[in-house]
Parts: sequence; structure tokens; C-alpha cells
Amino acid sequence: MRAVSAVAGAATILIALTACTGSGASTTSSTPVAGGTLTYASGDAEPTCLDPHVGGNYPQALLSTQYIEELVGLRDGKPVPALATKWTTSDDGTTLTFTLRDDVTFTDGTPFDAAAVVRNIEHVQDPKTASSTGYLALQSVKQATATDDHTVTLALSRPDSALLESLSQPWVGMESPKALERSEAANCESPVGTGPFTVTNWKHGDRVTLAKNADYWGSTKPRLSGITWRFLPDATSRYAALQAGQVDVIDNAQPDQLKAASAKAAIRDLDAPRPGASNRLELNSGHGVFQDEAVRKAFIAGAEVDPGITSLFLGTAERSYSVLSSVEPYGYSDRKLFRYDPSTAKQLLDDAGWTVGSDGIREKDGKQLTVTFPVSTNQSVPAERSLFQQIQASEAEVGIKVQLEELDLSSWYAALAKNQYDVVSAPYTKVGADVLRILYDSASITPAPSGYFANLAQLDDPAVDDLLQRAARTSDSGERGTLYEDAQEKILASGTVLPLYDQQNHFLYRSAVHGIETTAVSTPWFGTAWIDR
Repeated sequence: MRAVSAVAGAATILIALTACTGSGASTTSSTPVAGGTLTYASGDAEPTCLDPHVGGNYPQALLSTQYIEELVGLRDGKPVPALATKWTTSDDGTTLTFTLRDDVTFTDGTPFDAAAVVRNIEHVQDPKTASSTGYLALQSVKQATATDDHTVTLALSRPDSALLESLSQPWVGMESPKALERSEAANCESPVGTGPFTVTNWKHGDRVTLAKNADYWGSTKPRLSGITWRFLPDATSRYAALQAGQVDVIDNAQPDQLKAASAKAAIRDLDAPRPGASNRLELNSGHGVFQDEAVRKAFIAGAEVDPGITSLFLGTAERSYSVLSSVEPYGYSDRKLFRYDPSTAKQLLDDAGWTVGSDGIREKDGKQLTVTFPVSTNQSVPAERSLFQQIQASEAEVGIKVQLEELDLSSWYAALAKNQYDVVSAPYTKVGADVLRILYDSASITPAPSGYFANLAQLDDPAVDDLLQRAARTSDSGERGTLYEDAQEKILASGTVLPLYDQQNHFLYRSAVHGIETTAVSTPWFGTAWIDR
């Protein structure tokens, strides 16, 4: 058995100080004080459910990390104890046994124990829960068993080198089994975790109110009296509210605001790039004109990306040539595949039989070369939507008509589920390079119970599947790196993906706020935060 455990007494210190993460964000120039309510203004989509097991998107993670905690944390990219104090893995890699903390209680008074862990895993895996991110993260878990009150054994269908990383994510966080017995609607309104705050009220369309958990188990008790989590979709209004001191923290800060804030002593920038995938365009190879590899590669050659990133993001984002975030150590880039080359694009389309029509748009067999591009207005900031418009213009120059369709988040998800897209920008946050398996293994073309399928490129390549599955089975870091690099070479060469830049994840906050930490998925955590009075 291979064992991992905490140094005696270190688990409490680790999670209390870092919220299961590796990097702190703010300065500690002032003496911590208790009291006060922090106001957070989000420009992300308001969740339809506050339980991150249901669905599983980033807006849920932003909120839920304040009240839900995980079995495993991350420090410097390595799994560390959190609600689990240690774990052992069988020699064949198919059994994972956790020892749990025995001093933790959910905020409704229910003990955190092995039975609670089993109930949570079953809840995520239950098709009725309609989980996507959590469900995909736990695909290797066949069964969870409470060996005793504080020991849980996971039987796996295969060795899973990414499972510990996956268990650090809020989408598989621990919730009160008593609360999970309520209706889904009730649990969506006020999930119950073990974290430093509790959900007290949700005024839909406006705000969620969180209160301090006075009985928090960590060695550092929450200093804030509570958090008011407001939903302010307009970027200008959010920034103005921050400048006026009406809110303390904002997300989805725009490039011009980041530049302006850099010159202000009263505002600070927490730059926390998300793990997992880069921001990229996925070309649907299972549908329509992009079934033809030549047309996909013509689209990529005809996409002028760099000038837009330079002019629209004002130096706050760098061009990516990888499908992985720059924070992922196994990332692989190939710049030469993504040069803007309209001459090559035109030649590829000529050879594929697409001729230029009277309006400049190419035609074949009586049909125009048109691609549908649904855009989530909740997930794409204005600068990114402008970038898409510039790409649309450059594609028109080579004869490809791009139909941009701006949709709210629910309509966007519906369009993807119905396969009503040719191009899509679909951010995906997951700790570790195993995100490649979720995004590009052909098995991920099959929808999760939520209806969402992650392989939006619909890449179906047995060689890629084999490489990603082998990487998931090996614990040898060198071998994993080689397998992931080989897989990325094939993914990039397939013409199904156009990398753009890292997922932007900037949080602006008043300099009076201190002690912010970041989680495994780069959300801010306020369990140790305080506000100068």
C-alpha cells in the first residue's frame, strides 16, 4: 500500500491558512480584526442552484467554496490533507482508502463521517442529480464504502492518477447528508457544508447572504461577520461600485479596468489563472462543414487572433498555443499550427471544392459556407466578444460566414446539448491535465446526466483515447507527461481546436480587505479575510 498522510497536527493549520490551496493573495500589512460584512459583486452568471453537485459550473464554485469543503486540498499542485487526514492506495491502483477528520460537524449539526462521504459520492453519481463536472471527475469510482466511522474505501474501475486532484474541487465537495435528504429545490436554495460561512438567504436576481459559522472547526475562525454576494452583470457598474466603496471585491474585471486599477493604491488585483483548459475555440468535427478536416484547418488559418488580443486585452492576456492553461505543468504548445495565413486558408477551401460566391462567401452544392457560433454573454467578457467579432471579419475575408449568436447561459447550454453549433468557446476548469481526457476522449461525446457533454470538438480518435487513458492509469509523473504531450500533439494537429489565451480570472478588491486566499480552482476564499475599520 502507498500511503500519504499529514505531519502530526499540520492538517488543521494547512486548511485553515490556505483553504486547501497553495497561494495566498493579499497582503497582511494590518492587524486582523473581527467583524464587518464583505460585499462581493459578481459579473458571472447567477447560479440556478447553489449546490455545486447539480450541474457544476464556475459561478457555483465561486460561491460554494465559502460554505463547502473537500476531502483533499492542493499545495503547489500536490494533493494535501483537508477533510481527509491521510489516504492509502493499493498497489494495483484500484483501491483508495481515506482516513477522515473526527472533529468536524456540518453547520446543521450533522457529524462529518464516513457515511457522509459515501452519501456525497452517491449524490454526485446519481443521474437524478444531473451533475456534469462532478460526475465526470468521479467516473472511475465504482463504489464508496464506509469501513468504519472515519474510514472510507473507494473501489475504482481503473487506476486513476487524477482522482486526488479531482477531489480537491468544489463540485465534489462535502455536504450534509441530512440536508441532501431534502428536495433538490430546497437544497439548491441553501446547501449545508462544513465551511466558514453558511447560506442564510437567496434573493434571486439580486444577492445571496452568507453568515459566519461561529463553530467553524479550523484553527483560524472566520473574522468576517458575513458576506453579501451581489449579482451585478454590468461591468461598468461593478467597477464604479468598487471605486465608490459600495462593494469590496469584484470579479470579471475588464482589461481597461485592470489597467486603471494598477495605478490606484486603493484597489488591488488578484490575478488567479484557472487550472484546466485554456480559452479556445472548439470546431465541431461531428457536425456540418467541420466534418471536413480541410475546412477546419482553413478556418484556423483564416482566424486573425493576435491583433485583437493585443488591442482588446491591453496586455492583460497573452496568446496561447496550447489547449491547457499556462498553470498546468504538462501543457504543450505548437505555435506554427496557428499562424494567420489567409492564402493557405483560401487554397484549402479551393481544393475542398468551395468556390467564392457573388457576395464573397464560398459555396458548394448550392449551400453557403456558414458556421454557427453561439456565445455565452455570461461567460464571455466584452473584450472577448469583440475578439470573436474580429475573427468573424477575418473569416469573411477568406469566404467563411460566421454567425455569432449571443445567448444567456441556459440558452447557450441548450444549443450545445442540441448540437446546434459549429464553433464554440467553452471554458472548462478542472485541476490537472486529466481535463484533456474529459474534453477530448471520444467517451465524452456521450452526455453526462445533466445533458452536457464535454467533448464539444467531438474529436473521435482512438489514438488520442489510448494516450489519455494510459496517462490516467499511471502514477509515474515522467510517463504521464510524455503521454499528455503526445496526446496534445494529436489534438492540436486534428484541426478541432484553436487556442486563444488563458482563462482570465482577475479579482479586484479594496486595499482595506486583507487575508484573501485562493482555492484549488482559483476562486477567492474569505475564511481568513478581514476588513480594516
